[in-house]
Amino acid sequence: MKRRDRTSAVPLDSALSSASVPGMARRRFLAASGALFGAAATAAFWPEISAFAKDTELFLKGPPVPDVPPQRLSEHVWMIWAKDGFPTPENRGMMCNITFAVTQKGVVVLDCGSSLQIGEMAIRMIRTVTDKPVVALFTTHYHGDHYLGAHAFFEAFGELPFYAHPYTKDIIEKKEGSMWLNMLERWTSGATAGTKLIPPNRVVQHGQVLDFGDVKIRCHHYGVAHTPGDMCYELIEDRLVHVGDVAMDRRIANMDDGSYPGSLHYMTELEKACGADALWVPGHGHAGKGVLKWQKELFAGIWENALQAFEEGLEPLAAKELVLKDPRVASKAKETAGWESNIGKYISIAVLEAEKMTLAGKDPMACRAGCRIDL
Repeated sequence: MKRRDRTSAVPLDSALSSASVPGMARRRFLAASGALFGAAATAAFWPEISAFAKDTELFLKGPPVPDVPPQRLSEHVWMIWAKDGFPTPENRGMMCNITFAVTQKGVVVLDCGSSLQIGEMAIRMIRTVTDKPVVALFTTHYHGDHYLGAHAFFEAFGELPFYAHPYTKDIIEKKEGSMWLNMLERWTSGATAGTKLIPPNRVVQHGQVLDFGDVKIRCHHYGVAHTPGDMCYELIEDRLVHVGDVAMDRRIANMDDGSYPGSLHYMTELEKACGADALWVPGHGHAGKGVLKWQKELFAGIWENALQAFEEGLEPLAAKELVLKDPRVASKAKETAGWESNIGKYISIAVLEAEKMTLAGKDPMACRAGCRIDL
């Protein structure tokens, strides 16, 4: 999420985007990490390293991430599931699903995790499935929990083609990559330390198909959704779509960089293109055929009522009450991670988007059912 308060309760995308990072720069952080955390404090998070912490060089790389056995989703596709939606010292930043496909040409990884250590774990898990080399990486957008694991794959397999939407590639290189390195180190108390930024080195366009032999990947982009540079990847033969954070399972997607009507439009077009019975694989939560439907219902309930609140000039509390009365929203409260601490913020973002559209000379009511939003 973005430039607002950064507590462990803030869902990321789950997490956060274009914020300036308070505190020490990366190198100062690393240099000071021994004093900042101390051997005793660090051991409380990572007991396995306490016996080996003989000097501060150890802190140049955070501890390994525990193995997470991959789940098979289809003939070619596996997922390493992240049970948490927020980066913490305890989970060491493991809060984004890592999806991989075993193809004739090798292994293709879709969103490779938050850190060097998570990428190393993913490689270990890939090795339990196949001995084929990794031949390509893809990222869905520019939030760092989806691509900073590239460091491990470049170390293990050499320089790889690493694909992203042009906007995503550009903004990672300009600011998001370095910012996310710092934020993840801070949120995990240094568990991701040692990770280097490896930005995407290839761009893909909407409709482009990449051929990996028995698996072909079609790229989908329908404007601003979760971010301006979201790219979803359809594995055609498996009838499976890796949607990144365009849709989540039992989570509220971070909308600081996104658009509610844009998301509704994006999901509608994606469903038309790929078929309603596709298996949707989110960046956070479990894969399933109902993932898009769940997210669309929640967003429609928030957006339509936020429009009404804006039209009636309701105060924030009254706007929240209006949204929460909608059964499409209310029915999801108990099952959605981070609901209580974040639903108010996301309703405010929706009302603010309606206001911004009006100030830009657009009619937000014309986008009640969703509309394409472009930068």
